[in-house]
Amino acid sequence: MTAREAGPGPSDAGGRSDAGGRSDAEGRSSAGGRSDALGRRLPATHGSLARGAAAPLPGTVFALALTGGMTLGPGEGREVLFGRNRPEVHVCLGEDDPEVSRHQGTLTHRHGHWWVRNVGRLPIRCAGGRLLFRDEEPLPLDVGYTPLFAGGARGREHLLEIFVTGPEGARPVARHGDVTRPPRMWALTEQEKLALVALGRRYLRHEPRPQPLTWRQTCAELAEVQPGAGWTDKRVEHLVNGVRTRLSRDGVPWLTREELGEPVGNALNDHLIRALMASTTLVPMDLTLIAAA
Repeated sequence: MTAREAGPGPSDAGGRSDAGGRSDAEGRSSAGGRSDALGRRLPATHGSLARGAAAPLPGTVFALALTGGMTLGPGEGREVLFGRNRPEVHVCLGEDDPEVSRHQGTLTHRHGHWWVRNVGRLPIRCAGGRLLFRDEEPLPLDVGYTPLFAGGARGREHLLEIFVTGPEGARPVARHGDVTRPPRMWALTEQEKLALVALGRRYLRHEPRPQPLTWRQTCAELAEVQPGAGWTDKRVEHLVNGVRTRLSRDGVPWLTREELGEPVGNALNDHLIRALMASTTLVPMDLTLIAAA
């Protein structure tokens, strides 16, 4: 029996359920959303779940949007519904955006884990840019914090914060005084860095939907910066592929043809540039190296 099928919990003669808020036979609450006797509502003033959450029962899920949210303990088949139609979902998301579905998605507890399923028209953007489409197989939610984004009108995105408590149900320990861990940066020669900055200049300039330059375009830019330095297409390709091979051997994913499959296109260089920027090995200020181009 799912949580939303469980019906009202113990109630007094006035019909007030132990979930908080008055509920009717259809499970609506006076708070304006679907009532669930097994869950507890979170107010709109609740702090971000990125700061953590605690519950006495491991595997408890917290779901929070701008309008408020809900927390629910684990149990086979239990569900948390989210979407635009406040009276019929547990967590109202994007209620003023007609491109968000009335029932956008569902969190379901199965086989000891929480899963997210999309039943809406537009995809849900998950961690790592993964898009979850309507009626695809649900994705598992890891213990800890997970942000989900529902697309809307005119490029809007509506955030649904998820937090699943771990075995001890404790918040992450505050580490205010700890030394900040630096990102892992990759050692590059001067020539490698120059070639990669030219190859990835569109990314470093924050152009929309950037793509790497071709070997020939990169070579032409470098020849303007260093006339007479002997830049060729093959030299650029050799330098860039050498860096990509080193990063792949050190565990950076999606830098080999075997991982990506054919056709590869620009994907290898795209992933390489993004990995170098994410580690701050390449930063926008590096554009000064090719300022003459």
